[in-house]
Amino acid sequence: MVTSGSGPGYRGLPSDRGRNRPPAHVSTDKEPNVNAPVRVLIVDDDPLVRAGLTMVIGGSPDIAVVGEAGDGSEVAAAVDAYAPDVVLMDIRMPTLDGLAATERLRARPDPPEVIVLTTFDADEYVLRALRAGASGFLLKHTPPAEILRAIARVAAGEPILSPTVTRRLIAHLSDTGAAARQQHATTALHQLSEREREVAIAVGRGKSNAEIAGELFMSVATVKAHISRIFTKLDLNNRTQVALLAHDAGLTG
Repeated sequence: MVTSGSGPGYRGLPSDRGRNRPPAHVSTDKEPNVNAPVRVLIVDDDPLVRAGLTMVIGGSPDIAVVGEAGDGSEVAAAVDAYAPDVVLMDIRMPTLDGLAATERLRARPDPPEVIVLTTFDADEYVLRALRAGASGFLLKHTPPAEILRAIARVAAGEPILSPTVTRRLIAHLSDTGAAARQQHATTALHQLSEREREVAIAVGRGKSNAEIAGELFMSVATVKAHISRIFTKLDLNNRTQVALLAHDAGLTG
């Protein structure tokens, strides 16, 4: 059983730094809390990986590692104890893998954002994690500066999906069920207004709010309002899920 401050893979800063302040992460395009560092929980069964990530993140004044966990089964307790804004989640762990842990975590009320950690060539289930609500993924050999930028972007409500890498990921997956996914996505997107559909397609193409605003001749605030309505109508909780839906419908090519 995991207990606060004990266990080989679980440790963190005291929990009284967490729940009493508004979280820096957002899932509906609201502005992050800029007065406190982004709180990060690292989940990986390799202590060397955890130590390396902690060292990288420790050099940033705007991001703080508040806890570590060595298995997906420890994530719920760690999140309750340390209130992270972003979870860096490994995929392959001995008791509960990162995919199942992500699904469980994102089903909770007001969950933290999740960035999946992967070796890419070995892991063919990243897309499942993204569909479950993860905001993106990082390769384990990602340069430190890019890791910090990715955490900051996700905490601010922006996914970290490169269109090029997304295409490579999808190419690694079986096409089984593609027709069914396309039909589901097309049906779902028909629930949107024409303008909301245009915004959803732009999100699927990796456009930022500012880029969408310029492309569709609307304000950034209006873009954010459209995205919030898309989340509500389609029962989604982040931009990545919108992007995947647009991709499944064949609208991002």
